[in-house]
Amino acid sequence: MGYLFLTLAICGELIGTNLLKASNGFSVLWASVGALAAYGVCFYFLAIAMKTINISVVYAIWAGVGIVLTAVLNVVIWRESLNIPTLLGLMLIVVGAVILNLYGPGH
Repeated sequence: MGYLFLTLAICGELIGTNLLKASNGFSVLWASVGALAAYGVCFYFLAIAMKTINISVVYAIWAGVGIVLTAVLNVVIWRESLNIPTLLGLMLIVVGAVILNLYGPGH
């Protein structure tokens, strides 16, 4: 169940981050309120996930998957571009999260 809660936390983060962008510096009310609500949901499920999964693993997966999927949504929704150094950095984040998950505490 911990990984289900972690997935919900990641979804909340993705929604919150994109609504934060849409809020235009908290100048669009509906997007601002939505971003805060989504982050609230995100942190709630993140805390629940930490009951059964090691905190370093939870945080690495949450941050890594969140960063990578945010970059993908950045390209798809906001039409922003990615360059080679950014892609390399994203790959390193993924590799780090995988290594931590496979060989980190508790393994």
